[in-house]
Amino acid sequence: MSEAPPPPAQPPLPAAIRARLAPDAADARFIRRIVILVVMIAVVAALYRAGNLLILAFGSVLGAIVIRAVADAWADHARVPTRAALILGYASVLGVIGFLVWLFGVEFRQQVNVLVTRLPGLLDQLDAWASQSPVGAKIADAVRQAYAGSRAAQDVGGLVTGGGEFILNCILLLIGSLFFAGNPKVYERGLLLLIPPSQRPAFEDALFDVGETLRLWLRSSLILMTTMGVLVGFGLWLADVPSAAALGLLAGLSEFIPYLGPTAAMIPALGLAATKGTGPLIGTLVTYAVVRLVQTNFITPYVQQRVIAIPPAVTVFAIIGVGAVFGLFGLFFSAALLVVFFTLVRSLYLREVLGEDIPRAAHDRLLVGDPPTFTRN
Repeated sequence: MSEAPPPPAQPPLPAAIRARLAPDAADARFIRRIVILVVMIAVVAALYRAGNLLILAFGSVLGAIVIRAVADAWADHARVPTRAALILGYASVLGVIGFLVWLFGVEFRQQVNVLVTRLPGLLDQLDAWASQSPVGAKIADAVRQAYAGSRAAQDVGGLVTGGGEFILNCILLLIGSLFFAGNPKVYERGLLLLIPPSQRPAFEDALFDVGETLRLWLRSSLILMTTMGVLVGFGLWLADVPSAAALGLLAGLSEFIPYLGPTAAMIPALGLAATKGTGPLIGTLVTYAVVRLVQTNFITPYVQQRVIAIPPAVTVFAIIGVGAVFGLFGLFFSAALLVVFFTLVRSLYLREVLGEDIPRAAHDRLLVGDPPTFTRN
C-alpha cells in the first residue's frame, strides 16, 4: 500500500506582508508598557485589599525600631553586651506597655469609667442644645447623617463591637515587633535581594535613611507626647476638671496623630468640664490653647522640625487620606507613613535622580559584593 503524497508546501509570504504582520519595535515597547501597567494596577489592588495586613506589618517595624533603640541605649550607656541589651530592650518595652495597661485598667479605672459613661450623655446634651434653633438643628442633622455614612463611623462602630479583633491586632503587632527586632538584618537583606544589583546601593542607603529618620522621629514624638500629657493634665487639674490625670494621659497619647489627635482628645475634656460649671470649662479651653501655643512655638521647632520638616497642611491631608484608605487603625501610623514617604523622596529622587547633596545615614554594607558607597558627614 503506497503512502499518500505530502501536501504541497505553502509559498512563502512576501517580505512586505511579513513586515506588515510582525510587530515592530514601537509595538513591542507599547505592549511591554501595557503589561507593566496592568501588573502595577494588579499590585496596587492587591495591596489595597491587604491594607490591614500592611498596616500591622508597618506598625511592627515601628515597634522593632523602638525595641532596637532601647537596646542600643542599654548597650551604649550601661555597657551591656549586645544580646543582653536586646533582652533588656524587650523587657523595657513590655514593661512600659504593662505600665500603661495598669494605669488605664487599675489606677485610672474609675476616671476612665466616668469618662466613658458620661460622654454619650454629654453628646446628647450638646445635640439637644444645638437643636433649639433652626440653624443648629440643621447642622446637628447634617452632622448625624455625615457621621452615620462616613468611613470613620463604620470603623468606630467596628472597633466598639469588635474589641476582640482590635486586641488581637495589637497582640499580632507586638509579636511582629519582637520578631523584627530579633534579627532585622535578615529582613533587610531579603528586601534588597528583590532590587536589581545595579540599584541596590541606592536603595540600601535609602533604607537606612528611613530607619534613622524614623528613630529620630519616634524619639521626638515621645518628647512631644510627654510634654503634652504633663502640661494638659496639670492644667486640667488646676481647672478642677474631673479625671484630669486620665485626660492628660489621653492627650499625650493623642499627640502621636498630629493635629487631629489632640483636637479629638479635647472633646471629652470639654464635655467633662461642662459638668462642673463655666469656670472649669473656660479653664479647659485656656489649658488646651496655652499648651498648643507652647508646643507649636517653643517645643516642636526645637524637637521635631530638626528631624524632618513637613508642612502642616500636607500632614493633615495625608492623615485623612491614610485614614480613608486603611481605616481607623491606620490613623495611628499615618504620621510615620508620611515620614517614610518624605524620606524616600529625599533619598531616592532628590539625591539619586537629581543629584542633590543630601547626606546618607552611616551604616555597614548588608550584601557582600555590592559596590561600596561613601558616607558624608
